[in-house]
Amino acid sequence: MKAVICARYGPPDVLKITQVEKPVPNNNEVLIKTAAATAHIGDTRIRRADPFPVRLAFGLFKPKKNLIPGMEIAGIIESVGNNVAAFKPGDAVFAFTGFGLGGYAEYRCLPVKNGNPERNGLIALKPGNLSCDKRPAVPAGALTALKNLQKADIRKGQSILINGASGSLGTYAIQLAKYYGANVTAVCSAGNFELVLSLGADKVIDYTREDFTKTGDRYDVVYDAVMKSSRRRCKPILKTNGVFLNNSHLEKMTENDLLFLKDLIEQNKLRPVLDRTYSLNDIVEAHRYVDQGHKRGNVAITICE
Repeated sequence: MKAVICARYGPPDVLKITQVEKPVPNNNEVLIKTAAATAHIGDTRIRRADPFPVRLAFGLFKPKKNLIPGMEIAGIIESVGNNVAAFKPGDAVFAFTGFGLGGYAEYRCLPVKNGNPERNGLIALKPGNLSCDKRPAVPAGALTALKNLQKADIRKGQSILINGASGSLGTYAIQLAKYYGANVTAVCSAGNFELVLSLGADKVIDYTREDFTKTGDRYDVVYDAVMKSSRRRCKPILKTNGVFLNNSHLEKMTENDLLFLKDLIEQNKLRPVLDRTYSLNDIVEAHRYVDQGHKRGNVAITICE
């Protein structure tokens, strides 16, 4: 099968398309024919080995042999293991691939009801109202935003500032915070004001013109979705007992979390934002675009037509 291999750390050009062996599902796995994936910021950070702990997880001096990036996928189940009853061939699904990655390939095996979802992945039937190119844009980004807000115990009447509000995590965080009844201040460039307001933001701050940590306003929660600030910098805008979030030290993702997001999408209370779509053959250009740091929402990768 065709797959993208990351054989060394570095710029987008290190990604190479090659042929690898098609996987075979074991008794507790399903085999997914991958229709689409995403150029997730997590994939680009693994490719760059930035931050350094990436090397501890994926290889100190170079990535582990035949490392195939790709955290999020959507596709059709082609076959199932003998012990799998929850899915059947032909089911359309979306999935988080876990630390095993592997989304940039024509096929991916994933376990069902596994005991370590963050390492081994999560899978669910697709939301019925999403197109194929938008389905893979949900699992990793929306789950990360959800676990952050759960950590803060966000609730009705609270105020939250979201730094990086127009990116994948930020666009989900706005919608989820509004679902929980919070008042949302979105930090992004002026060119993305219309987008974040359409997602429910109550107020916007242009980070190119104003330092959001010096506005004089105070918040119950500050979520640095792009990890470019710090608790120390944000302390002046946090209320007493306010919570600072930056995608670290989160509780484990669960199947119920993914099903909760699926339900919100089907109720039209949550929607993925799709910036661009690339083919698998253009994976280098997709990563190059994400590396610029200005994508709006998500970047999809078409794998199998």
